[in-house]
Amino acid sequence: MPVSTLKTDVSKSRTVALVTLGCARNEVDSEELAGRLAADGWTLVGDPALAQVAVINTCGFIESAKKDSVDALLEAHSLKTNGVTQAVVAVGCMAERYGNELASALPEADAILGFDDYVDISARLQTILGGGSIAAHTPKDRRALLPIAPAERQAKKLSLVPSGDLGAAGQVGQGARLLRKRLDKSPVAPLKIASGCDRRCSFCAIPMFRGSFVSRRPVEIIEEARWLAESGVSEIFLVSENTTSYGKDFRDMKVLENMLPELAAIEGIERIRLSYLQPAEMRPSLIQAMTSIPKVIPYFDLSFQHASGTVLRRMRRFGDGEKFLHLINQIRVLAPDAGIRSNVIVGFPGETEAEFAELVDFISEARLDAIGVFGYSDEDKTEALTLEDKVEQSVINSRVESLSTLVDELLMQRAEERIGSLVRVMIEDAELQEGRADHQGPEVDGSTFIKSRTKYKIGEYVQALVSDVAGVDLIASPI
Repeated sequence: MPVSTLKTDVSKSRTVALVTLGCARNEVDSEELAGRLAADGWTLVGDPALAQVAVINTCGFIESAKKDSVDALLEAHSLKTNGVTQAVVAVGCMAERYGNELASALPEADAILGFDDYVDISARLQTILGGGSIAAHTPKDRRALLPIAPAERQAKKLSLVPSGDLGAAGQVGQGARLLRKRLDKSPVAPLKIASGCDRRCSFCAIPMFRGSFVSRRPVEIIEEARWLAESGVSEIFLVSENTTSYGKDFRDMKVLENMLPELAAIEGIERIRLSYLQPAEMRPSLIQAMTSIPKVIPYFDLSFQHASGTVLRRMRRFGDGEKFLHLINQIRVLAPDAGIRSNVIVGFPGETEAEFAELVDFISEARLDAIGVFGYSDEDKTEALTLEDKVEQSVINSRVESLSTLVDELLMQRAEERIGSLVRVMIEDAELQEGRADHQGPEVDGSTFIKSRTKYKIGEYVQALVSDVAGVDLIASPI
């Protein structure tokens, strides 16, 4: 990527703030960028108003997330009158996905950096801070970076110059120092185990700008988990675009099951949580591992998306409500108190009233602990964009509203089912005595509030008895 010559010298004291939007995978990317910048002498600050450079790690998944990213960039741009902030830089999925198109539409950003800029992030920011410019990249299909055959990807990955998603995987475990710096002191941290996705869901553009699926080696993951534990983390959240695919490029689909006991053996780690599980790829050995290995939480983040078999086929996905209920029953036979969450899309092109009713029936029977309801929206360069029989927006809005109302009621009922049960809660807010039980995932699920004269500290684990609910949240007393 062409980089211009610096126009002016910059101070040796360089400050940068990283603002992260989107998912837990973006959080890891931000901490990897922070690690690279800190290693090259940058001072990291938490408030963009106190930084010379504000780096916005954008999300490019759905329209609302893109709007939030643009708003964050414009807000950071407004700081440039404060005499401190000199540059605003966009990185992340939206920057990678739109590149030069975003640069033209958003001149308020001083640079749009793609994943290939990550390995040289310090030099890029130095150029910008010095008054130079960096040409925004032309977006490309990142699936072409790696071979089609998963088994051939590991060798190819190591031959690439570390960049973007591949950067961390190319660094850790090959004699190089771990390049990640924590941006908060939370006892919970995401740990990226793979990048990219090989699925071809018709509504999703992620594989195009994140690339094909590639696993990080177990030794790299275990090394990073140890580092996180030494940094005060007791709950690690294994993240990727598709965690159930982990190991496919090692020609061994049980690598994850074999790695989990090694992660559980790390001193200081109390909880291991898996995310982004594909129902069609769930296997008996993984269910068994998630419900039997000590410290591995029986928490199933299953991406159902719908329950009508015909809608799912148009989505280029597998299964139906009956198969999903069978999977849920398999899990609950082994772990009756398991936490199960999912997301669903309402109003996908061609969705009929009967197909919507299938989704409603499934949700009513599944007794899930958390459900995200999203109305369908067209996404650039996806197959669904070209599908006929688009559902009118008014109908989508009506279905989202009716299903969301039902979901609120069902989730409260599910919470009430836990009254009288024992839970182990990790405190995350000392003032409110708020935390999460094993079945509650970070940020997206409900909470548990501890009622006690004892004031527990952040990171403490409390054995408690559920006595009441407040909506989807639990109220519990310590034992």
